[in-house]
Amino acid sequence: MKPSDLFDLSGKVALVTGGSSGIGHMAAEGLVAAGARVLIASRKADACEAVAAELNAKGYPGSAEGFGGDVATEEGIAALVSEVNKRTDKLHILMNNAGRTWGAPIGEHPYEAWDKLLRLNVTGMFHLTQSLLPLLKAASTADDPARVVNVGSVMGDIPKGTRTYSYAVSKGAVHHMTRVLSNDLAHQGITVNAIAPGPFVSKMTAFAIGTEEGQKKSAEGVPLGRVGRPEDIAGALQYLCGRGGAYLSGAILPLSGGMQSNAPGSLFNEEL
Repeated sequence: MKPSDLFDLSGKVALVTGGSSGIGHMAAEGLVAAGARVLIASRKADACEAVAAELNAKGYPGSAEGFGGDVATEEGIAALVSEVNKRTDKLHILMNNAGRTWGAPIGEHPYEAWDKLLRLNVTGMFHLTQSLLPLLKAASTADDPARVVNVGSVMGDIPKGTRTYSYAVSKGAVHHMTRVLSNDLAHQGITVNAIAPGPFVSKMTAFAIGTEEGQKKSAEGVPLGRVGRPEDIAGALQYLCGRGGAYLSGAILPLSGGMQSNAPGSLFNEEL
């Protein structure tokens, strides 16, 4: 195998949920750039179609298709699975990216908001993956397993999410679900990994880092001194989904500039 083949996704079919914006959009572009045929789904079909047209106009070796799909309900998952089955008989890559967040002070976090968020971020992710297992198994080979990539968060590992109680807990659940699914699916030829992003500019984070000033302030809490960039997501997906990542399963890949292992201060106050 040539080194250039390690991240080549030519001939592979991928589904990216929530792929019309933010991290999903970054991932979809990375997959298309590596040669994959990428199905982009979210609740806003027109936004998915627009992103697909944008990516197809860039001259990448892969292609994109956009359509509507809702992972927040049992009926929505069934409809999305049906649509995917109409478009392909094999699914090499599933990126579970669809999600939402909520912020409220302790003592004021609504019961219904917590329930609504976990229904999408955790329950929907599991049941979509379960429903797509036949297509994933059909795509798997002994040397090149099918891939599931879940989107977690740095807040699923460390208590950094001010007021985002339900979101942080949901992402912790995503990380453990990733390990559990890896344990159960690896012998079926399906790897399951997760990415745990730190601060990336998106609609979800626009309230905090949508401006240059906000990004600069957020970067002060990142050991590498900056917020995430689209190529950080694209490169991670190309690795996880290419031949170079075929032997990795059950991992939570920290895309947070070192935040996961950052422990300010020193136990013995020594100089570094």
